[in-house]
Amino acid sequence: MAGLTLFDKIWNAHVVKSVEGGQDVLYIDRHLIHEVTSPQAFDGLRKRGIPVFRPAQTIATADHNVPTLNQHLPISEPLSRFQVDKLTENCEAFGVELYGLGHQRQGIVHVIGPELGITQPGMTLVCGDSHTSTHGAFGSIAFGIGTSQVEQVLATQCLLQKRPKRMRITVDGTLSEGVTSKDIILHIIARLSAAGATGFFVEYAGSAIRSLSMEGRMTICNMSIEMGARGGLIAPDETTFEYVRGREFAPQGEAWEKSLKYWQTLFTDADAAFDEEHHFNAADIAPILTFGTNPGMGIPVDGSIPQAPSESSASFDKSLEYMGFQAGESLLGKPIDYVFIGSCTNSRIEDLRLAARIVQGKKVPAHVTAWVVPGSKQVEQQAKAEGLDRIFTAAGFEFREPGCSACLGMNEDKIPAGKYCISTSNRNFEGRQGPGARTILAGPAMAAAAAVEGKIIDVRSLST
Repeated sequence: MAGLTLFDKIWNAHVVKSVEGGQDVLYIDRHLIHEVTSPQAFDGLRKRGIPVFRPAQTIATADHNVPTLNQHLPISEPLSRFQVDKLTENCEAFGVELYGLGHQRQGIVHVIGPELGITQPGMTLVCGDSHTSTHGAFGSIAFGIGTSQVEQVLATQCLLQKRPKRMRITVDGTLSEGVTSKDIILHIIARLSAAGATGFFVEYAGSAIRSLSMEGRMTICNMSIEMGARGGLIAPDETTFEYVRGREFAPQGEAWEKSLKYWQTLFTDADAAFDEEHHFNAADIAPILTFGTNPGMGIPVDGSIPQAPSESSASFDKSLEYMGFQAGESLLGKPIDYVFIGSCTNSRIEDLRLAARIVQGKKVPAHVTAWVVPGSKQVEQQAKAEGLDRIFTAAGFEFREPGCSACLGMNEDKIPAGKYCISTSNRNFEGRQGPGARTILAGPAMAAAAAVEGKIIDVRSLST
């Protein structure tokens, strides 16, 4: 009998039953909800007169549509206020734990799950948000779901799912100086395209992946969805176990030892087969920037915008027109208007430390607006304890309060039309950061360097 992939081991352990047509009823260990995709789901429960089946398995927080300034004051924006109030009302009515604004555990849902120890190896974990794949960094099956599926999980703690195909992406070798996990995943997406993993669940492997911290691994898995994948995961190892150990919701004492024994079995068997495999050399990866309007349109910082591929020239040309760029030109030296360091991709303490090292003692030019938005209250407090907030403020950044902020243009933190924003978020779609906004995706080091230079530069050329 052939060996099993890590994905199949976890999936098989959570199948309640298989149904005709090739779908499985999958048990869900953890359900994370927020203020945007949960109201309709709770309304559905009310209409059917049923409770949340296992409320202890669901955790709620306010993150997507919240202000990142003056969170101690009543929310002034009507839609945001309505959604946050509705989340509070629904959680109270159905007995769901809520980390609302002002709560010490509040933050972006994909930041607080790992930092609180809610996310653990071997789990199935879902949320009404596509970047739920972040949690796969712990060796879990984590994926985003729609609002009707949020209701299904609230009602039954299960989902009806078709098993996706399996892909393995191996990155071996040593990363060059100045290259981060964000560059790895942007490099992979640029090579495979924004649709290159459609229908697959991706396992990331190789020595370069193993060398990453948990925060780096979360960045990799976070953007799996940006190449069409259902999700991404990385086999847990000692780095994983040490990260989880001692966290608030992590197993303790005998329960820890029992869990650890199980977690150590979570790896892909040597003779397991994948539906598709890809291999990359870490030494080939440079700091990456996007130039277009999907995350697959990426180039090395010292590269040039390519010519349009013949099969999609119309959409490619439209993308460049929107961005105000031309094929053949370099992005180096391009003036920028905004810098956003934040989002569920790059708002953790390591991201802030990296950015702070680059901006310390430097100054953001007058024409640049720069924001740092920590991913959670815990990250915010840690940054303040280390004095990072003072470094950013002295350099001319605004150090804000936790939330999704300028990642998605849903809240008040929008980029004005026509302005260029170097963003550490995960999507550069037309209007993603505000109507007409022009988004260039990058890692926190590249974003910080652009902020203090007022233009795009190769972070490797900046002395820190």
